[in-house]
Amino acid sequence: MKYRVSADIGGTFTDLVIQGQNGEVEIGKVPTTSENPALGVLAGIDQLVENPSDIDFFVHGTTVGLNAFLERRGARTLLLMTRGVSDTYTIARGHREELYKLHYRKPEQLVPRADVHEVTERLNWDGSVETPLDQADFAPIIEKVKAEGIKAIAVCFLHAYANPKHELLAREILQEALPGVSVSLSHRVASEWREYERASSTVMDAYVAPVVELYLETLKQELVKSGMDKTVHIMSSAGGAMTDRSAAAHPISTLLSGPVGGSIGGCELAKQTGLENLLCVDMGGTSFDLSLVIDGEAQMTSETVLEGLPLLMSIVAIETVGAGGGSVAWIEGGGLRVGPRSAGSYPGPVCYGRGGSEPTVTDANLFLGRLGAESLLDGKMTLDLDGTKAAMKALGDQVGLSEKGLAEGIIAISNAKMADAMRTITVGQGIDPREFTLVAFGGAGPMHAVELAAELDIKRILIPPYPGTFSAWGMLQSEIRHDLSTNFVSLMSDCSEAKLQGLFDDLIERGRSVLDGENVTAERMSFEHSIDLRYLGQEYTLRVTVEDGETIAQVLERFHALYERRYGHSMREGEVEMINTRVAAFGDFNRPGTAPMNEAVDASPERARRDVTFGGEQYDTPILKRALMASGSEYQSPAIVEEESATTVVPPGYSITIDALGNMIIALEESA
Repeated sequence: MKYRVSADIGGTFTDLVIQGQNGEVEIGKVPTTSENPALGVLAGIDQLVENPSDIDFFVHGTTVGLNAFLERRGARTLLLMTRGVSDTYTIARGHREELYKLHYRKPEQLVPRADVHEVTERLNWDGSVETPLDQADFAPIIEKVKAEGIKAIAVCFLHAYANPKHELLAREILQEALPGVSVSLSHRVASEWREYERASSTVMDAYVAPVVELYLETLKQELVKSGMDKTVHIMSSAGGAMTDRSAAAHPISTLLSGPVGGSIGGCELAKQTGLENLLCVDMGGTSFDLSLVIDGEAQMTSETVLEGLPLLMSIVAIETVGAGGGSVAWIEGGGLRVGPRSAGSYPGPVCYGRGGSEPTVTDANLFLGRLGAESLLDGKMTLDLDGTKAAMKALGDQVGLSEKGLAEGIIAISNAKMADAMRTITVGQGIDPREFTLVAFGGAGPMHAVELAAELDIKRILIPPYPGTFSAWGMLQSEIRHDLSTNFVSLMSDCSEAKLQGLFDDLIERGRSVLDGENVTAERMSFEHSIDLRYLGQEYTLRVTVEDGETIAQVLERFHALYERRYGHSMREGEVEMINTRVAAFGDFNRPGTAPMNEAVDASPERARRDVTFGGEQYDTPILKRALMASGSEYQSPAIVEEESATTVVPPGYSITIDALGNMIIALEESA
């Protein structure tokens, strides 16, 4: 028997999904070992797989690089720039993201000005050499790196995206003199214009590189020791998988490695159910991640911002807020606040009984009866209700609320914060959330899903099987993916179909070479084309998909429609400018299908009843075991649905249906 295994390392739990050759699924959850995340992965595999040598495919999402950045634990980095423009990175941009913030401070850069060094060289905008690279300039730089033990160097020369010659020579010089020092080149990290953004991206890549490389090397060694000698795959921020070798070479691509699994799982759900517009929400113990699936495809972006620092890379558009089940309730100025600080896995919420003393969102759900004392991990983890009551009383006394009032207040504040984030990625982008199905997953997502849907007037909620490990399941649905781009500025009126196809052909050839290096056969390769377009005179672009054989007129029509959908208007008579051409190169893993859902179950799913508080009132509520809810069965609310990986809370006024694939569909009774 061969197995496909995925692991999603979260802030509180590490989730694992084991899939057999026939598509059957087994799940597991173990506490995240923050001191060394690889240990949690190995512990989970040890629990679920008797013989690791039976693992045929392994993929995982990691936040090691992201955490190194957020906690400022990356390597000290030196930045090399073209002589005369080395202040570009330090000056950054002059705009303010929060216009009315009185105490605004520019984001702190990862490289201080003292570690930015100049090298004599110059390329013109078209890549032609104006000033050759002066190799003598590297002598004092190399001396400083050796003397001060610097572990990473970022190289960002002017217009290197048009001609990488000088950057490649710089790497050759540095690697020969400084073996073991990580060198990141801007044309490999972000082959696009805008010098500051490209420098910022390259610095980020270099900053996290030693941490990511060490983690991947350690994980690989430990897996080999356990008996698993297959290639380790890592989820990329663009929603595909790549080998550990590629991840070590492009560490920036792993920054949002964990959350994208849920988006890819959402795309697979769209294919299976025919529901093409999904609002995916992943609520874990630490954070609340949101993404959109539109017309069956994950929404992508070419640029993102992390703590004020811009990054140029293809990435699934994910919005994250600090609102997880472990978000701590606290008092500020006499008012109740919730998050973004999290109790984490240790000590965790008060109810975990590990020494936590501050009530969290999870504690509030337990106090209100929405979560049972033996709900977590199918009863394998018992929760401390008495400790939770004491913590609720202590905090409630400080703010003048009863324990029940405090618990409902914690839930309401947390829901309001999450609903605001949902509006940001929908209404804030001209998208009507009422046209979407809310897909909720993560350990805490199904507990809040119905109330969050009500906040945005969404009528239908879908809870997939094994929702607590859905992101890990989504990783098993991924393909190898590599994104390539070329900067090419041209008016679309001056561009022909032949010219555009030539640009794509060059990128496809590069994509084939990359996939060849990852042992993908030609018949398993596929490619998607897109271009970045904008109206002439504008700064920002929209990514537009280009199908095989399409005319320029058809591409422009899609751009106008997309622009109108996003901004509420379009300028069909205006000139349109192309900035970048892009190709996504895919390699199919030939994965098995999903095992069918049992159509008949002998036992009743109701295993108990308990009092649950909804809207200030208590309801005698049935507790349903999801494993016993057969395909095609229907139920009424209120109801609590429990399973190993999550608990689903359904307030009064909704119907519950289990579809043929085992998805739980929750709908307002008036629209059921």
